[in-house]
Amino acid sequence: MILPAVRDPRLVSIQRGGTLTETDHRLLAVWAASCAEHVLPLFEESHGADTRPRDAIEAARAWSRGQATMMATRAMGGHAMGAARPLRGGARFAAYAAGQAACVAHVPEHDLGAAAYAIKAVQAAAPRGKENEAGRAERNWQRRQIPRSLCDLVLEDQARRNDICWSVFSD
Repeated sequence: MILPAVRDPRLVSIQRGGTLTETDHRLLAVWAASCAEHVLPLFEESHGADTRPRDAIEAARAWSRGQATMMATRAMGGHAMGAARPLRGGARFAAYAAGQAACVAHVPEHDLGAAAYAIKAVQAAAPRGKENEAGRAERNWQRRQIPRSLCDLVLEDQARRNDICWSVFSD
């Protein structure tokens, strides 16, 4: 579970009583999709015929452009997570990252789910003894992709939710 018991209103959309603007909500979805897409090859190398994770990433991007509904995008996220369930290792976590990215349309805080699962994917795929190094490299890549206007918010959220995100955001 990557969602906190106490929600940060800065990560709750205005229409749901928080302070997150629609523009920033959509930027979080794009960032989450980028995080998931970065590790998608770990899924597609062995399960390329299953397009559910890729479809979920595209749905997140389509939603961010106003070309898909929240409900359809969230459903695509669920399908990607369905692709993940029977798997193990990097492929499983990469598919979960894609599912979480699509679910940002419903709950903005799923952005960290996409990022955390992407880090877990590269850790699982790394050679023995290199897991932490691979995870740090992925985390650092992700941080360079955060939209400038959201950087402080995302980094604060990573620090706040690090413990419930398998501690992947710390060194």
